[in-house]
Amino acid sequence: MTVLSDLDIEQAIQEGELGIEPFVQKNLTPNGYDLSIEEIFIRKTDQHFKDGVAVIPPLTWFAISTKEFVKMGPQITSQLWIRSSYARKGILASFGKVDAGFHGTLTFGCFNASDKEVEIPIGDRFCQIVFEYLGHIPKALYHERSGTYQNQRGVTLQR
Repeated sequence: MTVLSDLDIEQAIQEGELGIEPFVQKNLTPNGYDLSIEEIFIRKTDQHFKDGVAVIPPLTWFAISTKEFVKMGPQITSQLWIRSSYARKGILASFGKVDAGFHGTLTFGCFNASDKEVEIPIGDRFCQIVFEYLGHIPKALYHERSGTYQNQRGVTLQR
């Protein structure tokens, strides 16, 4: 696997191998793209935030959905990494791989592991997505294997 540089990402978008909508140039990093927050759901208080600032109580689970709708091409996968500014505040997040062929916004399960409230503004950059080229196109893409969350938008906990 090869990690895509900022130039590779722009080229993949131009060639239709990758999609990031909306694409904001300042979110492009040397080896990835910073994804921003569209929505936050706090289970403990049953609150959904789509604007303003969400205040996450200490020791509380919450979910975040990205503003960006990503379209992974047949030979591109990605990894997700929390931005260090949130890790330093005690936020933990469950990240995995985004499968080749996946299209949709992304939902992350998160936890405020600190003993203090953490303020998270809607629209803030939360994590970085790092794209990788696969050596070969898979026998079956995401939508052909399960496709459970294909084309999801907003916080999606189950389907």
